[in-house]
Amino acid sequence: MDRLAEQAAAAIALLPDHETYGRVTKVLGLLVEIVGFGTDLSIGSLVHLRPGEDDDIPCEVVGFRDGHALLLPFGSLEGVSLGCRAVIQNTKPVLTPDERWLGRVVNGMAQPIDGKGPLPQGGHPVPLRNAPPPPHSRQRMGKQLDLGVRAVNTFLATCRGQRMGIFSGSGVGKSVLLSMMARYTEAEIAVIGLVGERGREVQEFLEDDLGPEGLKKAVVVVATGDEPALMRRQAAYTTLAVAEYFRDRGKQVLCLIDSVTRFAMAQREIGLSAGEPPTAKGYPPTTFGELARLLERAGPGAPGKGSITGLFAVLVEGDDHNEPISDAVRGIVDGHIVMDRKIADRGRYPAIDVLKSVSRSMPRALSDDQNAVLRRAKQIVTAYEDMEELIRLGAYRKGSDPKVDEAIRLYPQIEAFLAQDKDDRTTVAESFDRLGKILSDPNAR
Repeated sequence: MDRLAEQAAAAIALLPDHETYGRVTKVLGLLVEIVGFGTDLSIGSLVHLRPGEDDDIPCEVVGFRDGHALLLPFGSLEGVSLGCRAVIQNTKPVLTPDERWLGRVVNGMAQPIDGKGPLPQGGHPVPLRNAPPPPHSRQRMGKQLDLGVRAVNTFLATCRGQRMGIFSGSGVGKSVLLSMMARYTEAEIAVIGLVGERGREVQEFLEDDLGPEGLKKAVVVVATGDEPALMRRQAAYTTLAVAEYFRDRGKQVLCLIDSVTRFAMAQREIGLSAGEPPTAKGYPPTTFGELARLLERAGPGAPGKGSITGLFAVLVEGDDHNEPISDAVRGIVDGHIVMDRKIADRGRYPAIDVLKSVSRSMPRALSDDQNAVLRRAKQIVTAYEDMEELIRLGAYRKGSDPKVDEAIRLYPQIEAFLAQDKDDRTTVAESFDRLGKILSDPNAR
């Protein structure tokens, strides 16, 4: 009864105290202009176009020009004509998540798309565009979070509340890596945003990669690549809002977004439609500001609350790791996992380049013994890869350098250690134990 009363109070609080109407004066592509809104609109306000009695097309205000408000729709503009009524909603966009959302799949507007019936609503509204916690009131990052992937647990230890970027070209395996982390993490909750994903791959991700066990403790937000730019951007905001809800209830949350690049592309479409000037690779200036605001929402919460560990996939265009979005994300997050197409081509998955990847929480995240094992493993990998060309050509003579000889002997076993099937989980302790045995016994597997 208390829960029902709480939900009713929250729903009533969200109802507007009055409605303002405008009318459509121009439609150009997906951009809609309206007049008659007075002073009730601001950037980010919601407007509902009503071309017919039973039709409702939600839109968002993205700018103003010559006394007109510029809108972009969350769906199709079919049926919209000049003079079409526009109902202005002057309340701030919020979500009301609930613990019963676990195991559910929703769209960018937090509406269920999994065929499991209506989505229960909670009693605590969360702003869709929430501000990050103030820097001075945030906790420090916590202890290492077990992600179940050997390469990450050892070479790229990730702490609770840390934000990591996963940089990868298309088809190199970042989605499978994200699903492994979501399924095997020791975090209590996983909130997964599939932004701009291929429609046919969503069900494969849910059934094959994430699986029923992973879905039980997850909320999945989906906006496919064919949906309007506003809906794709909205899916990222919804993902962070749901994660913040669980964080504020003291939970350790793993937040995954695949991919931040498609969020940036959606913001580029929105900015250019609103008349912003293009800059690097056509991205308008607001794109980089929105990226920072989105990613800063992850991280440790205030004292007494949980934290959001963020893993954000970056789709590297043309395998150029210095393109604008990759550069911007690298400067915001607390480390980066680089996935290399050459490693994937030789059949080692996950195709993580451990030497080019960095976790900014290390070496503080590990014990002295673990750091010693990791230093030696990195030295071996570095020694081998520095001489790899000569070794493959047969130009290196055994006995020329003891360190290289050791690297030639141990490198294949370290490669086998870094390779991991998506159905194989390895804890932090098991990962370091296995790596330590390889370094101490050349014959160990």
